[in-house]
Amino acid sequence: MKINKKHIILSLFALSINQLDAQKTKPYVSEVWVSDLGNGTYKNPVLYSDYSDPDAIRVGDDYFMTASSFNEIPGLPILHSKDMVNWKLVNYAITDLIPKETYKVPQRGNGVWAPSIRFHKGEYFIYWGDPDFGVFMVKTKDPFGKWEEPVLVMEGKGLIDTCPLWDDDGNVYLVHGWAGSRAGVKSILTINKMNPEGTKVLDKGVHIFDGHDAHPTVEGPKFYKRNGYYYIFAPAGGVATGWQLVLRSKNIYGPYEEKIVLEQGKSTINGPHQGAWVDTPNGQDWFYHFQDVDAGGRIVHLQPMKWEKDWPVMGIDTDKNGIGEPVLTYRKPEVGKTFPIETPAESDEFNDDKIGLQWQWSANENVVWSAKIPGKDYLRLFSIKTPEDAKNLWNVPNLLTQKFPAPNFVATTKVKLFPEDAKQGKVAGLLVMGTDHASLVITNKPDGYYLQLRKAPKAEKGGEEKILNEIKLKSNEAYLKVDVKEPNGICTFSYSENGKKFENIGETFQAKPGKWIGAKVGIYSVSDPKVSRGGYADFDFFRITKK
Repeated sequence: MKINKKHIILSLFALSINQLDAQKTKPYVSEVWVSDLGNGTYKNPVLYSDYSDPDAIRVGDDYFMTASSFNEIPGLPILHSKDMVNWKLVNYAITDLIPKETYKVPQRGNGVWAPSIRFHKGEYFIYWGDPDFGVFMVKTKDPFGKWEEPVLVMEGKGLIDTCPLWDDDGNVYLVHGWAGSRAGVKSILTINKMNPEGTKVLDKGVHIFDGHDAHPTVEGPKFYKRNGYYYIFAPAGGVATGWQLVLRSKNIYGPYEEKIVLEQGKSTINGPHQGAWVDTPNGQDWFYHFQDVDAGGRIVHLQPMKWEKDWPVMGIDTDKNGIGEPVLTYRKPEVGKTFPIETPAESDEFNDDKIGLQWQWSANENVVWSAKIPGKDYLRLFSIKTPEDAKNLWNVPNLLTQKFPAPNFVATTKVKLFPEDAKQGKVAGLLVMGTDHASLVITNKPDGYYLQLRKAPKAEKGGEEKILNEIKLKSNEAYLKVDVKEPNGICTFSYSENGKKFENIGETFQAKPGKWIGAKVGIYSVSDPKVSRGGYADFDFFRITKK
């Protein structure tokens, strides 16, 4: 965890004007989930959003986090914090997945798996495994600015969950896991040696841990060195029901001792594992991990941590069995100052020259999908034709969505449909996306405009999208709303033609997670492939509120 002070100073000088501008803006505070309780304590999760497989570091007084983004683009989110509890989404490390041609269409569940972020000699590095292509790395001197183009560090199938270690003697190593679906084997951790620049693997690798006997599905390793020990923090036991394992050895290639350090126990936090050890400038230790909450995704918790006999102790050992359990509330980390409450942005009035950072597409973005013209107070989404064989939206790339922000929230938008010359077949509206998806849309027919509630069960398996309800509208615009509530994302859709009185439409819809991600909420504009080209929809705003 030692960081060269000279390199920190160089990095701080390299931070772009983007950070200074960001500090001048008023912090965004969510209406639906705030972790900071305002009295020196916080509640878990610190991020009630699908920042799956989080990794985090401290550089000076700044904290940075990244997470899995799979096929969603832009990818590799960069979050920033000054106190480890209040986080802001400030950037993405990649604008396209590579190979670019492959990811022009949705490759749901593929792409960026379990990244790691590290700081070395004035540069920020992120490594991740793409299970179909290999291990990639991207780097920058300014995490708020532009990141360099990704580099393929190691080509191969099934290489996932990667983390580097720059050793004291100048050697560089990479630890990673394996995806059984591609490699034919899993529950094994492997170490490869890299070149000094961290851009290329130099050998075939050495297996250093086999979890088949006691720790099935061991994965997500994070590499550290402390007091002469090499540590590998690695979750095991499965996403929803597993535990946090720590391995240690005086030799980087082992043999490694093992210890379970965090488990659900009697807490309500299932599968507490995979994350990051981060310290404060005054020497406090903390551990980030995720919890899988199904439709809500993999949400991020923060646990107190301490060292005993060169083993980490995470959370609180309530039953005195030597293994920590997650906390629901705790005092905030001591960072020397009090910082404003802040959360990642959710609502977007579409008044700025660019859309908010919370938005992601389902594949590498094509510039013709949308237009955010400077000075215009709306977002225009063009009526892009769906694939000829599409039975639902699963393989549609131009879906603009964001993560569920809380267990209970309301999303509202206003849309106006312009079909141009087409007599029918243009569709635009509000979407809840997952392996099942539902949407409330405006569409056009020869005799006018209609509101439709649509649903596609088992979308990932080709389930056909069906129209559940249909109402004729007075005009080509409407206000659309979805009310999402516990348990586990029960969605009620409603509409209004004047923005004041909303009427429910259809039965409730049970949100479902996507492929390795939580459900998402957002907007889209498409066209039936059999009708004439052209058409668009203008969205005035997208708001996340309590009600």
